[in-house]
Amino acid sequence: MTPATANATRKDIGLEIVRDFEAPVSLVFKVWSTPEHMLRWWGPRDFTPHSVNMDFRPGGAWRACIRSPEGQDYWMSGVYREVREPEKLVFTFAWDEDGEPGADTLVTVSFADIGGRTRLTFQQTPFETVEERDSHQEGWGECLERLKDYVEHV
Repeated sequence: MTPATANATRKDIGLEIVRDFEAPVSLVFKVWSTPEHMLRWWGPRDFTPHSVNMDFRPGGAWRACIRSPEGQDYWMSGVYREVREPEKLVFTFAWDEDGEPGADTLVTVSFADIGGRTRLTFQQTPFETVEERDSHQEGWGECLERLKDYVEHV
């Protein structure tokens, strides 16, 4: 496989998750915008978010850490590319590897009003492999379930 083919393949490996929430768009967007809210739902099931720092504006950086049930810390970080309240949020995402950011992916979260409820569309791309994408799909799927539980009980 040539480098050009590998890059084309990588660009094709993306993730999309769509979830409906019994909560208004303004609330669902808001819980992505402050550390106090994110500490309540960020991370897969059984993981505990214990650090969230964010400069919530285009060009602002964010960094967060989730802790596994076994006590292992997983740091991640990125930069906000677009903040269009309450419709859209775009940011980079990279796992920190030995204190340095790993490969960036781009996350786009869109929020649509569906009769007083919210349809959230989560997209992340590109991934190096299908297995990496599938791992993120599982993690983000659980994270969005935690988000759903949180916004429906706030």
